[in-house]
Formats: sequence, C-alpha cells, structure tokens
Amino acid sequence: MFLSDQWQDYAILDAGGGEKYERWGDVTLLRPDPQAAWPMPAPKTVDARYIRANTGGGHWEYDRDLPQSWRIRYRDLTFIVRPTGFKHTGLFPEQATNWDFMRAVVDNHNKETNKPFRALNLFAYTGGATCALAAAGASVAHVDAAKGMVSWAKDNLESCGLADRPVRFLVDDAMKFVLREARRGNAYDGILMDPPSYGRGPSGEMWKIEEDLYPLVSACADILSADARFFLINSYTTGLAPTVLSNILRVALKGRGGRVDTDEVGLPIQRGGLVLPCGATARWTGK
Repeated sequence: MFLSDQWQDYAILDAGGGEKYERWGDVTLLRPDPQAAWPMPAPKTVDARYIRANTGGGHWEYDRDLPQSWRIRYRDLTFIVRPTGFKHTGLFPEQATNWDFMRAVVDNHNKETNKPFRALNLFAYTGGATCALAAAGASVAHVDAAKGMVSWAKDNLESCGLADRPVRFLVDDAMKFVLREARRGNAYDGILMDPPSYGRGPSGEMWKIEEDLYPLVSACADILSADARFFLINSYTTGLAPTVLSNILRVALKGRGGRVDTDEVGLPIQRGGLVLPCGATARWTGK
C-alpha cells in the first residue's frame, strides 16, 4: 500500500460505522466514509460532523464555533482547508504519498539535467499536487473544470509561499486541453490526474470514468516528452481496482519502456493500528 504516514497536522483518530474521525490541526471532524465498514465507538467530542441527507448531499452540524477556513502544514507546504457542502475540506491527505513520489522524481531530474521539468496536473482540484510540484522546482499546468477550485488552488499556492513559481491555472475540460496541447506540439515530463467518477466540463462536457479514462490517458501519451519521468493516475472510484489503472497505463504507454507500480492508497488510523483505504494509484516511471 502507498501509505501517507508522515502527517503532523492531520490524523485519522478513529474510523468505523461508515465514518472517519479526523483531526485537522486543532479541529476534529466526523465525516462519512463508506470504506470504514467495521464498528467504532462514538467519539466523545467532535467539533463538526457532516450529516447526510436522505435525498442526497447533506450539511454540517457544529458543536463549537469554527473559523471559516484554517491552515494545516505538510512538510514545507501550507494548505487552506474549510468544510464544504459536499463533506470535503478542500484537501485529500492520502495524496501526500503521491506528492512525495513526484517531488522525488522532479528532484532527481533536476540533479541530472539543467532542463526545466514540465508537469501537467489534470482534474487538479485545489492544487495539493500543484503546490508539491512547484515546491520541487517544476513548472506546472494546472487544469480543472471548476472555476472555484482553481481560485482555491491559487490561494494555496500563495499560502505555500510559491506564488512566484511558473504555474499556469486553466479552467478547462481535460480532454479538450490535452488535444489542443498536442496540436500545439507541447510536451510534458510528468502527467498526473485524479479524475472523478462522473463530472461535467465548463461547457457541460460529460465525464464517465469507465468510458472516458482510457481515451484521455491515450491522448496524454501523445504529449509525454521523449524522456518523460512519470505518469500517475489516482482514482477514489471503488469500482476500479488498482490493476485496472495499471492495465490502462501499460496499454496506453506500450513501447515506452519504464515500469508501472500500482496499489491502494491509505491513511493510518491511530486507534487500533488499522489503515483506511482511500482509493488506488498507478505510477508509471520512465527512468
């Protein structure tokens, strides 16, 4: 398992009964998580909990006043988090293992060559990976269909003290952007994506991961540089096993050499020494 176990400001204190009990800095949250399919004692104190509605969605209930947003740190990165109407906080802590992986790849590239490292982050959300790559010295194209998430990512980059780094923020449909880059002759040394199960682009473009993931990955293969270093796919979709992501990369990148490593992504649970699975990641490394 790719385990994100180096956090200081974040922890899963306990999990079970379809929920996870977390610490975000000095704030405790109780949120739904369908992977926590074992029992858990009810937490004694919770600052805020997300209550699902029978008709879909839900709302937050607060046991104490919380700031509208606050900051948490991972290594040298400082992110802005806040509860949203969709149970999320704007950050997926399990992705820290992927941030570390990509930073190490960029670091090695920088030691071996004087050429700038160009990275493409698709479905880039609030920019956790973008900030990690920028901190390692990469130039990043950050692409997401949601204007509000791109704005949040800009704030995160500034919060990390990286506002002067070469990052392009683009509100765009992932496939349309990739096809335009291919026509322009642009290439990237590293590509990552964290696609949703379902979604819509800025002009209403429909996305369904089972149908659209491989065509997008195949199109991305055409804009990988000749000496590309990584291609990473992450998926929280429970219907896609890690091997599916591995197979997609192996087929799309056939003939390029390199290796593919794939596994579940997880976070340690403090009580009981368990691990919460948080989806799957496949990593192709070219060198």
